[in-house]
Amino acid sequence: MLVSIVIPCYRSEKSIRKVVELTREVFEGLEGYECEFILVDDCSPDGTFSVISELARTYDNVRGVTLMRNFGQHNAIMCGLHHVQGGLVLGMDDDLQTHPTQIPAILHKMEEGYDVVYGVFKESANGPVKNFTSWLNRVTAQMMLGRPKDIQTSSFWVITKQLKDQVITFRNYNPYIQALFGRMTNRVGNVEIEHHEREQGSSNYSLAKLVKLWLAYFNYTVLPLRFISTVGMVTAALGFIAGIFVVVRKLIIQDVLLGWSSLTCIMLVFFGLVLLGLGIIGEYLGDLVLSANSTPQFIERDRTGFDGE
Repeated sequence: MLVSIVIPCYRSEKSIRKVVELTREVFEGLEGYECEFILVDDCSPDGTFSVISELARTYDNVRGVTLMRNFGQHNAIMCGLHHVQGGLVLGMDDDLQTHPTQIPAILHKMEEGYDVVYGVFKESANGPVKNFTSWLNRVTAQMMLGRPKDIQTSSFWVITKQLKDQVITFRNYNPYIQALFGRMTNRVGNVEIEHHEREQGSSNYSLAKLVKLWLAYFNYTVLPLRFISTVGMVTAALGFIAGIFVVVRKLIIQDVLLGWSSLTCIMLVFFGLVLLGLGIIGEYLGDLVLSANSTPQFIERDRTGFDGE
């Protein structure tokens, strides 16, 4: 069976060759499987696409695409999914943290009949801050996306061609791959793998990029809107009850002084809630406007390794 390996690349000129060559070695020892590579350069400022082009000239199963600007990891993955030909599609990183030696475990788990299998790390090689943000992401995904608690996700996954065909019909400018998988199938599996240290550089995800990625959840849930509605109803009820209490107390105790400081605090709290609600609504409206304006998921600048190119 042909396995299409999609790797989004950014600042990976020093690592992507080793990723490809190690992966090829792994597949040479896998009976019944062969592989192709779709390497998507997300407009790296270094020589990443030059290395990809060299790999495409060296190996006939390597194809590469470079994008016109930095669209983000998940947009680059969507670009790669449009070019795959295999019966299975495997997603992995370009930094050897999702190590090629773990591919057999995830493929063998897929043979049990799942639509998607995630490689779950026994022990994370990331630092405490990255581990905390990963935990926070997992918890909020369970709440907002309805992800089962016994299922974990990662950037190391395998999906069927049938699932891939459905995923690429999604045209929104801000995709979140794992959320798309979860909304399309419940045949999801996990397999434990080893998490390796990053061999070159550091993570390309800044805090701003992590927040932007997290906000992509809003494309797949209305839970934040329902939460704000609930908070609004609860606070309105509390305000009504408090108002009755103040009136009754004033009628009973005539010399009660009005509390300006407490009133100011209450106003600040409620104004904050109003602004929070407007901000959440604004995120949804912004997504609608950008989608209505046909903001592209990705734009290809150049290709290498494809027939005739």
